[in-house]
Amino acid sequence: MTSAKLRIAFDATPLLGARTGVGEVTLHLLESLAARDDLDLAAYAITWRGREELDRVVPPGVRCATRPFPARATRVLWPRVARPTIERWTGPVDVVHATGFVAPPSAAPVLLTIHDLTFVRFPEMCTRDTLSYGRLIRVALDRGATVHTYSDFVADEVRATFALPPERVVRVYPGLAPTAGGDPVRGRRLARGERYVLALATIEPRKNLPTLVRAFDAVADGDADVHLVIAGPNGWGVESFDAACSAARNRGRIHRLGYVDDRDRRDLLAGAALLAYPSIYEGFGHPPLEAMGAGVPVVASSGGALPEVLGDAALLPDPLDIEAVSDALARALSDDDLRSRLRDLGGARAARYTWPHATGEIAQLYGQLASSGRISGR
Repeated sequence: MTSAKLRIAFDATPLLGARTGVGEVTLHLLESLAARDDLDLAAYAITWRGREELDRVVPPGVRCATRPFPARATRVLWPRVARPTIERWTGPVDVVHATGFVAPPSAAPVLLTIHDLTFVRFPEMCTRDTLSYGRLIRVALDRGATVHTYSDFVADEVRATFALPPERVVRVYPGLAPTAGGDPVRGRRLARGERYVLALATIEPRKNLPTLVRAFDAVADGDADVHLVIAGPNGWGVESFDAACSAARNRGRIHRLGYVDDRDRRDLLAGAALLAYPSIYEGFGHPPLEAMGAGVPVVASSGGALPEVLGDAALLPDPLDIEAVSDALARALSDDDLRSRLRDLGGARAARYTWPHATGEIAQLYGQLASSGRISGR
């Protein structure tokens, strides 16, 4: 006799629209969960305009649960009253997984993923909408939610910020999407350069791209054929990035591609001499690991969880020190022994993070929450 599948309400809202890093990791988590035979997944999206898109973005085997209800209304209602519950969208469930900071009220236990605490640590780098997360998280915690994070760094920050006991916060590292096997010739053609530093990031203040432009400009003064390629959608605060590009002495070798799809991303990685990721603060940091998985040396930063996640497999300068970032870029471009060492260490580091392992741990959390409403033995 087989056990009944656990019924999981899964917030797929981050999958809608142009996907940021949160959207990408949420998509890969849902795809990996959908491959399991012990879960019955209902993907919900609290959105008025985007609900019709949900059918097109969720993986096969996942039921879509949508209703014409505006997200803005839930932001007003849910902190005040515990209704409407998510079961209005999904029907009865055993566990709710809120993947994007905002947890709905529910009769079932709630697992709330907190990707980072930028809104606490760097509120000046947040939009007005993001600044509301702290209040919404507090409401969810007061209603009994358990927190999931993707790094120990963020787990410790969450415990300290919200005064939670250790067992209320559980770290499960995510997996990585495959990134090897791209076409380097096509990547160089997309990059408009034979030798280039690649940045994969949404253009927003936290990603620190103006500093990268200035650091690259210093390197490019003494390196006549290197280019800088920035691939990622506009977020906000784009003006400072544009100003840095316009002021660069070597601006003709700085190329901005905008959002790129998975194929372009792989090809750009395959052709890159180096990946640069000088973020000021990160809750995990997928792009550096994706580059490592593709055999590309990495210069990241000491911001947030990056030292925990990347270890000694990347150069980690202070992201606020332009000279330190510039020096790290120059070394990683010119020192062949260092490049070889970073490739070897990076490949081993990336291999630690797999989706089968991650979803096995997440499914275990679902089972514990469904049976007792709490996490035990961790």
